[in-house]
Amino acid sequence: MKISFRSAVGVLAASALALGSLVALSAPAQAAMPKGCKSLTLGFFGALTGDAGNLGKNISQGAELAVAQYGLGNSKVKVDFVSFDSQGDPAQAPALAQSAIKNKCLVGIIGPAFSGESKAANPIFQRGGLSLITPSATNPTLSQQGWTIFHRALGTDAIQGSMGAKYIKSTLKATKVAVVDDASEYGKGLATVVATSLGSSVVTRTSLDPKSPDFSSTVSQVKAGGATVVYYGGYYAEAGRLAKQLKDAGVTATFMSGDGTLDPGFVTAGGSATDGAVVTCACAPIDTTKAGKAFKAAYKSRFGVKDGTYSPEAYDAASFFLAAIKAGNTDRASINKYVSTKSWVGITKTLKFDKTGEIAGGAIFSYVYKGGQNTASLIK
Repeated sequence: MKISFRSAVGVLAASALALGSLVALSAPAQAAMPKGCKSLTLGFFGALTGDAGNLGKNISQGAELAVAQYGLGNSKVKVDFVSFDSQGDPAQAPALAQSAIKNKCLVGIIGPAFSGESKAANPIFQRGGLSLITPSATNPTLSQQGWTIFHRALGTDAIQGSMGAKYIKSTLKATKVAVVDDASEYGKGLATVVATSLGSSVVTRTSLDPKSPDFSSTVSQVKAGGATVVYYGGYYAEAGRLAKQLKDAGVTATFMSGDGTLDPGFVTAGGSATDGAVVTCACAPIDTTKAGKAFKAAYKSRFGVKDGTYSPEAYDAASFFLAAIKAGNTDRASINKYVSTKSWVGITKTLKFDKTGEIAGGAIFSYVYKGGQNTASLIK
């Protein structure tokens, strides 16, 4: 479906000036447009509905904002924005990806948002030569498939998991840890890295059914193991319910999870049980920079809510594609070459991809919850 932009021209124009170095480039003579296209299109691919829909909306809206600000520059090439709602379901991803590659005016994908759907959709994007920059899919194996259209705007779960384990050992000083996952491509992969890094400190290792309302079996296993930290690999809604059920059962262990839990839905589902919880993420806090503040103001003005997890990373991914277009690239092959070989100074980091599509660096932050809010710190 195509997203129609609401009017917030005055605020967006002011914000675009504050973000000028990010969205404004001199435009050389444009190359020929794909046959039959009066404009180009960038697309978001991921969940907009379903259990992980909040995370997908964060990403889609971050990308949409970049396209909207680009449009204020009266650029020679018009760029539209579309979204493909996969509900985060790998089973739905192939048909949506086929639909995407058939749109010859579509020249870049921000996403897929999640690792499971990435494994299902990316081979199709590869066949269609459709370049992608994922701002959130973190399974390490995605860059090992030989996809030349693949780019990742953040560190992987190999980094996040190992740094999460380091936090458990050095900051929480835990010697008994329960590691639980939701059996998804993302959750199990991240939890496995944590468990492997912790070694003999893991006293309980199990999976749960995220669709079940009752996690009593998992809670019983955690209690029996005597863990002082419970690490969960999965998404925010189930993480909140698990934290609550653990607390209700008298488990006093510190609850910890990864970036899939960094969403207001975690507190909504878990309530006061989320106090003291720690969530790791490769997403960098941008509150203190001029460009970051301008982005936040523009996002709030456009959507009526604060930006969320991976909104800034999606903004950077879309901005990189827009830079390619402004540089005169109007077909899939030239745009993919541009993002594969050039660099882009964004609001979260400098995007520069190696030959496998991975980004240089990979800082991980801890977000500690209290009273429904969280405070970020770099894990060193």
